[in-house]
Amino acid sequence: MNEFEKIIDRKGTSSVKWDMTKTVFGKDDVLPMWVADMDFLPPAEVSEALKNRLDHGIFGYTFVGDGPAEAIAEWIQKRHGWSIHKSWLQYSPGVVPAIAAIIQALTEPGDKVLVQSPVYTPFFSMTEENGRVIENAPLVYENGTYSISFEEFEESLKKGVKLFLLCNPHNPSGRVWTRDELTKMAELCKKHNVIIVSDEIHSDLVYDSHTHTPIAAIDDSYRDMTITCIAPSKTFNLAGLQASAMITPNEEFREKIAGVHKKQGFFTLNTFGITGMEAAYRHGETWLENILGYLMENVKITKAFLEEHLPDIHLVDPEGTYLLWIDCNKLGLSDDELKELLLEKGKLGLEPGPKYGKGGEGFVRMNIACPREVLMDGLERIRKALK
Repeated sequence: MNEFEKIIDRKGTSSVKWDMTKTVFGKDDVLPMWVADMDFLPPAEVSEALKNRLDHGIFGYTFVGDGPAEAIAEWIQKRHGWSIHKSWLQYSPGVVPAIAAIIQALTEPGDKVLVQSPVYTPFFSMTEENGRVIENAPLVYENGTYSISFEEFEESLKKGVKLFLLCNPHNPSGRVWTRDELTKMAELCKKHNVIIVSDEIHSDLVYDSHTHTPIAAIDDSYRDMTITCIAPSKTFNLAGLQASAMITPNEEFREKIAGVHKKQGFFTLNTFGITGMEAAYRHGETWLENILGYLMENVKITKAFLEEHLPDIHLVDPEGTYLLWIDCNKLGLSDDELKELLLEKGKLGLEPGPKYGKGGEGFVRMNIACPREVLMDGLERIRKALK
């Protein structure tokens, strides 16, 4: 059996995905295909490293040493062709806390932060919770795919934007921005003196014929105006270890972020997060290549199923991520009607599109990082709900 075919019961493990269906959807009898974690075991080398650390038996104060930094730098160089210095790395329990700390460190209350909806919901919440103002330059959805209106992008920058939150690869659309698109965005941000915070948490989950480009790696002049957020959580299914990194070449930015962390009392990651992160980046490449092949097949199966059974539903072809963005607008249903049919008739829990801001209406987001048997169950539930 393919290692990814194994169905592992996650109920009773305090799993957000599986143990919070009643809280999230109001029902227990729902197949959850929403929150972005996988139903697969991580690389065996990661589990082995964690077991070895557990067997040691003492879990006192732990610092992030050179090991994780070296592993991250080697990974970034090999996978994405970007040479980074270990001194650029700062750590956080996750990308969302990192974004919050960056906003606090590099902007002031009332400052404008640019986003491109529909986009990852914490971009909105972390901006607003910290007293900053959202400026939105929505993506353009035409002919079943997404692009950027650079005219609208620049018009937004002209409104006094201080910081731009970039999602690359993009969640939820699955776009992997091209080098040319990234260069245009970076040039405009440079022209208007706007800091770029690039959420690249999905950067390793990119499919054939597409290449992830770190925006900070395109040109040295972009490097010092950019902070890049990465984590092993999406790539290797390690979200529960709560470990992420910021690549911050600009020393002044690093000092300001460190100042915010000092105020928060944050000074290190947890012991198992440190261990798991290093092991994943050192030893997880073969596992990643295998999972990418499995996920690509899941995408193909989903696309073929929808085309055959639900031709009015359009799958936005993902270039990366294991999150599918599905256009249901031709069904003529409101978002509430769509959600109710999926929950009541299909007993399926997906992410509602409006959650991702303007342009998300009529869409749902579906997580396909699951064994094929579970995927087919989910697809049959969609057919039952929406046929």
